[in-house]
Amino acid sequence: MPHVVVASDDCRPFTGGAASFDVEATTVGRMILELDARYPGLGEHIRRKMAVAIDGEIHQDADAAVLGPDSEVYLIPKIGGG
Repeated sequence: MPHVVVASDDCRPFTGGAASFDVEATTVGRMILELDARYPGLGEHIRRKMAVAIDGEIHQDADAAVLGPDSEVYLIPKIGGG
């Protein structure tokens, strides 16, 4: 089961302070849906404000990225550029 770690305090108001979760998901999109079902509003926050790293690799447009049963997913704040 993929393990998700939130590497930022700005998600914790949604999760009651929890910073890591195990999820039943095979893609990042499904992972976000599951987290949003558990913690309403978190899914939209992840989509707008967070980048996704799977097993040490940051993914752009990560919804279709595949998660394996032992995947480790880090949610990190997006870095703005200009």
